[in-house]
Amino acid sequence: MTIHREGRGLIAFTTALVVVLNVGISFTSSVFSPVVYTGLSTTVLILSIVVLLLVLQFFRIPNLDIIKNESKVLAPADGKVVVIEETEEPEYLKSRRKQVSIFMSPINVHVNRMPVGGTISYARYHPGKYLVAWHPKSSTENERTSIAVKMSNGTEILFRQIAGALARRIKWYVKPGQSLQQGDEFGFIKFGSRVDIFLPPSARITVQVGDRTRGGKTVIAEL
Repeated sequence: MTIHREGRGLIAFTTALVVVLNVGISFTSSVFSPVVYTGLSTTVLILSIVVLLLVLQFFRIPNLDIIKNESKVLAPADGKVVVIEETEEPEYLKSRRKQVSIFMSPINVHVNRMPVGGTISYARYHPGKYLVAWHPKSSTENERTSIAVKMSNGTEILFRQIAGALARRIKWYVKPGQSLQQGDEFGFIKFGSRVDIFLPPSARITVQVGDRTRGGKTVIAEL
C-alpha cells in the first residue's frame, strides 16, 4: 500500500499540527494537577493519532492485481452501488444508456480507475453546485467531469466524477487522445462523492443496488 500524491500536503500539515499540539500540551504540565495533566495529554495524544490515521487511510492506494478483460467492465471506484437504470446520456454520447452509479464514502479508497481500456475520446470539466452526492440532480448540476473512452472495438463508454457536499476537489489526469489500460488511474475525488458510468444498452449488469465495489477489481457489467 502507498499514499496518493494528492494527500501529501494535507498529511504533512496534519503531522506538523499533531506534533505542535502535543508538544504544546507538554508545556502546560505546571498549570494543571498531575492527574488532570495526564488525562489531558493522553486524550490529546489519542485524538491526534486517530485524526492522523484517518487522513492516512483516506489517501491510501492498496496494491491491486488487476485482471484485464475486454469483455468485462470494472468498477471505476470503491463504494456502494446506488443507481442502476436506463437513461439518456445527453452531453456527449447523446443516446440511451445503462447507468450504474457508485457512491464513495469518506472511508473508501478514492482513486478512480479506468473501467475499460482504450483511447480517451472526450474529457470536460463542469463547474457547478455541491448537492449531496445521492441527490437525483447531482449528476447534471454538481461540479463534475465527464470522460469518454473508445475501446479497440469502437464501443464508447462515458464515466462521470461528481462532487458532493463535502467533496469539492475533483482531480482528473487524462486528456483526449490519451491511451490507457483497464484499471489505470484516471482521477481522484477528495472526501466522498459519486462516479456514474454509462454503458451500452446491450451490456449485462452484474451488480445490484446495495452491492459494494472495489475499483479495478469488481466486475460491474459484461459487454
